[in-house]
Amino acid sequence: MKRNTALKILNPILLVFFVNQAITVIFRDSLSPSAFEIFHKTGGAIFIGLLALHFILNFNWVRANYFSK
Repeated sequence: MKRNTALKILNPILLVFFVNQAITVIFRDSLSPSAFEIFHKTGGAIFIGLLALHFILNFNWVRANYFSK
């Protein structure tokens, strides 16, 4: 799979997990502890993994903009 195709798939998924994190924090008092555990903590772990993949796929851009000579 090409890098751009992977990013077109990955970026909306990242958005969904980002919104999930924000919503679960806003409504944490309305959620049961087990629901909060599933949605926020597990979702956060997945979100961090997806962010790492996003960084890896965009590393050429990072290198060109931050590590240029």
